[in-house]
Amino acid sequence: MSTMRNITVPADASRLPMTLPRLAEKKRLGEPLVMVTAYDYPSALAVDKANVDLVLVGDSGAMTVLGYPSTVAVELDELLVLAKAVRRGLTTPFLVGDLPFGSYEVSDEQAVQTAFRFIKEAGCDAVKLEGGGEVSVARARAIVQAGIPVMGHVGLTPQTSTALGGYRAQGRTAEAATEVARQALALQAAGCFSIVFEAIPSAVAEAVMPKMDALVIGIGAGPATDGQVLVFHDLLGIREGRGARFVQRYADILDEMVAGVAAYAQDVRTHRYPRPDHGYSIPDEELAAFKATLQD
Repeated sequence: MSTMRNITVPADASRLPMTLPRLAEKKRLGEPLVMVTAYDYPSALAVDKANVDLVLVGDSGAMTVLGYPSTVAVELDELLVLAKAVRRGLTTPFLVGDLPFGSYEVSDEQAVQTAFRFIKEAGCDAVKLEGGGEVSVARARAIVQAGIPVMGHVGLTPQTSTALGGYRAQGRTAEAATEVARQALALQAAGCFSIVFEAIPSAVAEAVMPKMDALVIGIGAGPATDGQVLVFHDLLGIREGRGARFVQRYADILDEMVAGVAAYAQDVRTHRYPRPDHGYSIPDEELAAFKATLQD
């Protein structure tokens, strides 16, 4: 480490805090961007040490950590609690907070106020909202004009999956692909610094990419995007089932968690835990004095 003007500078430049200019430079150089979701302090520590570029406190936390059946039910205050915990565990990644369903659609004023809370209370660097329709584009523009970076999201948008026919790939006809492209370009024109492409054909994403100045983060959109994002619990196997077809599982943590707790339970039931070395001692004379008090 070296110091200049009382500012500590890491010897490894990759450990400097990620910024919008640095992200843009990575896009220009063709360096793939790595984005992962996180929902609490331990997951934030893990992704920070893994040196990812961006972290999303996604509304997927509604399902992965809060137990809701979908993302729709999660409240703003619940996501803010998660975002605050993640912020405390991060040092370098760019932090994005997901605006939950119902927290931005009503008006530009509502959207800006919600975005302010993610920045001021949770310490996020940017916010994310779903959809590229007229309402979402207007809200994105209002938030950007208020001075807050916005990440858009097109293709499969879980908050409105019912209207899209469920959790299914989008853009699989010429008309549908054209609509995905139109929405992405509208969000870009509104000032979004980045847009997530979710569950669209790889060829569609590849065809749209030359028109995208914004950073494009793919999830089930093929390799042509500027980067990729996966849900923390999906990629580490902290869930039942395999998840969507685009999920690559890199560990099976849930199996290890179950095995560990089961081994502990078995040790307790068979008197193998705790052992003498797990306990604390007391001098013999102090123990004798204590026992004497019990006789009074």
